Amino acid sequence: MIKEGVVLGKRYEILGRVGSGGMADVYKGKDHKLNRFVAIKVLKSDYRTDEVFIKKFLSEAQAAAGLMHPNVVNVYDVGQDRGLYYMVMELVEGITLKDYIEKKGKLSPKETVSISIQMVTGLQAAHNQHIVHRDIKPQNIIISKDGKVKVTDFGIARATTSTQTISTSVMGSVHYTSPEQARGGVVDQKSDIYSIGITMYEMVTGHVPFDGDSTVTVALKHLQEEITSPADEVPDLPYSLECIIMKCTQKNPAMRYHDCASLLLDLKRSLVDPDGDFVAIGARPGADTDRTVVMSTEELNEVQRQSYQNDDDDDYDDDHDDDEYDEEDDAEDRRYRDRGRRRRNNVNSDTKRIMKILMIVAGVVVALLILFLVGNAAGFFSGPGLVQNEQEMVKVPDLRGMTEEEARRELEGTDIGMKVQNERKPSNQYKEGEIMSQDPVADTEVAKNSTITVVISSGEEAKMVRVPDVEGRSEAEAEKMLQDAKLTVVHGKAENSDEVEEGHVISSDPEAGTEVEEGTEVTIVISLGEDQATVPDLRNKSASDAEAALKEAGLSGSASEEYSDSVAAGQVISQSIDQGEKVDKGTTVSYVVSKGPKTQLVTIPSDIVGATQDAAKKRLQEEGLTGVYVEEEYSDYPAGTVSRVDPSPGAKVEKGSQVRYWISIGPEPSEPEPSGPSGTEGGEEQEPGSGIGDGASVGE
Repeated sequence: MIKEGVVLGKRYEILGRVGSGGMADVYKGKDHKLNRFVAIKVLKSDYRTDEVFIKKFLSEAQAAAGLMHPNVVNVYDVGQDRGLYYMVMELVEGITLKDYIEKKGKLSPKETVSISIQMVTGLQAAHNQHIVHRDIKPQNIIISKDGKVKVTDFGIARATTSTQTISTSVMGSVHYTSPEQARGGVVDQKSDIYSIGITMYEMVTGHVPFDGDSTVTVALKHLQEEITSPADEVPDLPYSLECIIMKCTQKNPAMRYHDCASLLLDLKRSLVDPDGDFVAIGARPGADTDRTVVMSTEELNEVQRQSYQNDDDDDYDDDHDDDEYDEEDDAEDRRYRDRGRRRRNNVNSDTKRIMKILMIVAGVVVALLILFLVGNAAGFFSGPGLVQNEQEMVKVPDLRGMTEEEARRELEGTDIGMKVQNERKPSNQYKEGEIMSQDPVADTEVAKNSTITVVISSGEEAKMVRVPDVEGRSEAEAEKMLQDAKLTVVHGKAENSDEVEEGHVISSDPEAGTEVEEGTEVTIVISLGEDQATVPDLRNKSASDAEAALKEAGLSGSASEEYSDSVAAGQVISQSIDQGEKVDKGTTVSYVVSKGPKTQLVTIPSDIVGATQDAAKKRLQEEGLTGVYVEEEYSDYPAGTVSRVDPSPGAKVEKGSQVRYWISIGPEPSEPEPSGPSGTEGGEEQEPGSGIGDGASVGE
């Protein structure tokens, strides 16, 4: 958990934690540069060491940052600071759909449809940007205080699916996981539609369709068990809403809605005709929109007022827990409606069995067709009597000027499909929402089952503007200049710079002066200030190697010496700044070099003088000294004993020093006295004590 007051990216101040999930903690924060409150999602420590996860998290977060929509929790920024990976998002004051369902028990049909329309609208915007959410669930749907529904958790949901393992950290997600996602298959926008269906099921019933003691148990139920119709629990559930939920939650992705646009049309139709039989379950992709009626906003509002005239208090108020249809419906009409639903359910059940048989037959036919094509390519069917039919061609109609819905109706029965390019383009000739170009062009002969690619007009062509020069400007000033020029600001990865002040713009792309259309994205790179150096590890290096390492890192060193019994002399013992720390270039790092073990002084023992040679040598060894014999000499000490040592006893010397010693051969013999009357030679007298006979020892 991050402490309050911590500032991330030198911009976002942590004010307190507001939530926590399996992969991240969410904090309320303040953006000091734009002076606004934000939500900051920080990855938990368990995921900070997974480089693959982090890379996907950052790339998906950056993709989500380009998604701006009223029904999506917008992502403002993503970054890394001090080992923390974070995402800065729009702060929405409100309640999650999960908490709202738990609070009310279950939601009314009208409320369910209203919330679903906003939820699907936000998800459609993501799909249009090629972003698959992959983790749609009530916990990731937020209802703001003013009733706005917003989808959140883009990016992390996509990153977590980089692995196909279902862990306990996603226990809440597995209840909404599509069968293909549970088995580790290809996941696309239809997987999100399945999760939407499960979410709508929970809204109308108050619980998920599959539950179990473990994630594996729930995942297997998604793979193997059919979903029970929510109408079995909610008898008054409108038939159209029941069919929408059942179509969204089909096991086979091809049986679901092929995109959010088709699902939205049926949801809006459900508001108009709650018990209408217009949802085509089991239709081929693209066919489910054939029976949809497109109505104007005025017509929709008028019919909605007539259909729900007694249900006008749907404002997500905590005190309003009863949003059911009129409880005073005629009992006979209700029984008739229930009987009609049972008849339709029976037909659907029979249809499912028939569809299974047809799918098996279709599989066999496809397998035979593949064998035929492979054999034909190999020449097995090229003999006489085998004639290949020429491919049937059809003419492409002119779709320009039509809306997407009108074009699809135009193509009905022509055996031609249509694909809409995700990016709309400006046009002065065609209105917004009309097809402005198509490929192939009109009247072209194409093979049956071909696909026409169309481009939708975004309206009048945008005006051309020049990119202003924002280099060296503060971030806030640069953003204002670009916005005033009607350009879209995109933040690139911040960089270090020795020339541009921290928080100011280093560069822009496109460059200043470039002529671009209004609304074009301009990426600006913000300076992080002077580049910092990483302190290298100096320990156990020689002093010269340590200096070289510091110089290479752009740092300087200051050496001192100490004795050390564990580190060899000349090698670094310690450093003042730990390895890996980030510091400004030019910083001085102090380090200590070993002088080796500290010298120990010992005292020359006094008891070795007069001791035997062997005893003296042993005594010196005990003190860590080495005795060195010099020679024999006359002395008053008994012969064979130490007569003297050098240095003298009591002197202080280093441990391991040599001590020289002499061995006594006894006193020097006395010379004989000369004969004579007076005992003197030559008649001379000697002074007392002047001869060697006085007992003076040699060397004194």
